[in-house]
Amino acid sequence: MTGAPWLPLAAMVLAQIGYPLADGPARAGLTVLTVLLGYAASVLHAAVTRGARTAAALVLTTTGGGLAVEALGAHTGFPFGHYAYGDAIGPKLAGVPLIVPLAWTWMAWPAWLAAPRTAARPLIAAVGLTAWDLFLDPQMVAERYWTWDNPHPALPGVPGVPLTNYAGWLVVAIAMMLILRATIRDRPGRDRPMYALYLWTYASSTLAHAAFLGLPASAVWGAAGMGVVAIPLAVRLWRSRS
Repeated sequence: MTGAPWLPLAAMVLAQIGYPLADGPARAGLTVLTVLLGYAASVLHAAVTRGARTAAALVLTTTGGGLAVEALGAHTGFPFGHYAYGDAIGPKLAGVPLIVPLAWTWMAWPAWLAAPRTAARPLIAAVGLTAWDLFLDPQMVAERYWTWDNPHPALPGVPGVPLTNYAGWLVVAIAMMLILRATIRDRPGRDRPMYALYLWTYASSTLAHAAFLGLPASAVWGAAGMGVVAIPLAVRLWRSRS
């Protein structure tokens, strides 16, 4: 059973490879499929390596918490800035596409596992999750899956996403990681599927943004931000092999 998360992870990789080759509804469909498969991989891994209670805590904290904060954001503008979702990526609950809170869970779990087991783990994991959004939001805004009313000020070269969004992500991510530290079983497990998920997301997003999606600035910002966690993780894994 511990190898089961590799199956949705492999299918997710195939869906992501197809993303730059598609457009319109097909691309939106691959977006939804990618999130569903990533969510399945993360939740399944939590269940088979840490048990059902940990998986339930992960879902409650990141899926439930993600839905709550996204609904708050969509209706009030806090904490991400004023934005609105389009209709391309599936049905909504409380004004939020259902795949959006699933995406929080998809990357929160590998970010948690990728962070070193130190007192600073919740902060490092929160940075690892927030940095993914340096790729995610520019890509989704480019497809107009959601848009901001006033995306200023923004990162240089990424005009569609305000800095308030990233600040909001970091605050929410820190809260999620602190809750996870307090509620889940923090013990070593067979975590290579989640390490692979995190490192694949880092490398493939950098390549896709730079070479296929026409988003060179977010490729640079995302590579720099997510690399804070991904590169030390890769070094630790390399050293463990030797």
